[in-house]
Amino acid sequence: MSNEKELGDKGEELASAFLLKKGYKIIKRKYVSGHSEVDLVASIEGKIIFVEVKTRASAYLSDPSSLVTRKKQKQVIMAADRFMKEFHPEKESRFDIVIIITNKEYTSVDHIEDAFYPMI
Repeated sequence: MSNEKELGDKGEELASAFLLKKGYKIIKRKYVSGHSEVDLVASIEGKIIFVEVKTRASAYLSDPSSLVTRKKQKQVIMAADRFMKEFHPEKESRFDIVIIITNKEYTSVDHIEDAFYPMI
């Protein structure tokens, strides 16, 4: 990959395809609300799923799931709250992480459901 944005975009495409194969419907990509963003908004079984996608060329020396810091979680939760109030106030939701490791040799996808919860 030539740069971080291209790698991130490729990861979001791979995550979308992965979720579609699992029966999810992709509602929105890159939902932005103020300074907060959610990579993917999906739905399955009547529930709204907010997905943070982490993409790396290698898992060496880092666990990509640990890259979703408390600060990032708060940003995703704020955007999700606005999305739910505007579009689906009656539905349940959850927060997932999709971890993509992709390079010339292989691609792996790991989906963590209920990866984090809204903080009070």
